[in-house]
Amino acid sequence: MTAQQAQAIQVRGLQKSYGKLEVLRGVDFEVARGSIFALLGSNGAGKTTVVRILSTLLKADAGTAGVNGFDVATRAADVRESISLTGQFAAVDEILTGRENLVLVARLRHLKNPGKVADDLLDRFSLTDAGARRASTYSGGMRRRLDIAMSLIGDPSIIFLDEPTTGLDPQARIEVWQTVKELAEQGTTVLLTTQYLDEAEHLADRIAILHQGRIIVNGTLDELKQLLPPAKVEYVEKQPTLEDVFLTLVGADGKDATPAMTAASAQTSKERR
Repeated sequence: MTAQQAQAIQVRGLQKSYGKLEVLRGVDFEVARGSIFALLGSNGAGKTTVVRILSTLLKADAGTAGVNGFDVATRAADVRESISLTGQFAAVDEILTGRENLVLVARLRHLKNPGKVADDLLDRFSLTDAGARRASTYSGGMRRRLDIAMSLIGDPSIIFLDEPTTGLDPQARIEVWQTVKELAEQGTTVLLTTQYLDEAEHLADRIAILHQGRIIVNGTLDELKQLLPPAKVEYVEKQPTLEDVFLTLVGADGKDATPAMTAASAQTSKERR
């Protein structure tokens, strides 16, 4: 495999303006196959514009972009067959059950045995028990997992996740993070846009920070940390984080862990007496 073939996505000098507003002012980056690449930036930085150009929904004013070896401007149809896009809000039909949502998409893609496709994805995303329920009864995390499952029908090699955890509670975010990690482990290339620093830190193999229409830094988490002065070594008592407290109270699997915490608190009180 050549160096070029090893890259699932290649972007060079991408520019896009809306009237006098310059949204992208020469964006460059590459995404290796089978990796998770985070495009990190604040609201209005241009993250969604990049994704829309790469998914052939929007034309760039200048620059080039290749997805799976296909130019997005001249071979849009080939690009669309290679990718899947999940937007900021889950695109599930809440009147249908989870299984019916998956079957519908499989039929639209003209796949053989859509029922088996649906059942396999329900199992893969731990939704089998909820498959017969209407999507309107799903939690935010379940709805997002179903949305991602729908986007994987047809086995796309590249998936774009545009701020996939927007509006989700902490437990649901962790569920989605685990799903994204599993996708990459199974060989899917993931381009993730996010404004959450912890999300990029937890998930990405490489992180690019998009600011005022340009990539200002691009590297691994360790490489980005080296841009700052060396940290001073200090010995302090480690306190639990809010995430530690939350997961202990609700349980990592979403089950109530309060009784265990109550017992632990009671034991602590006795030790202090």
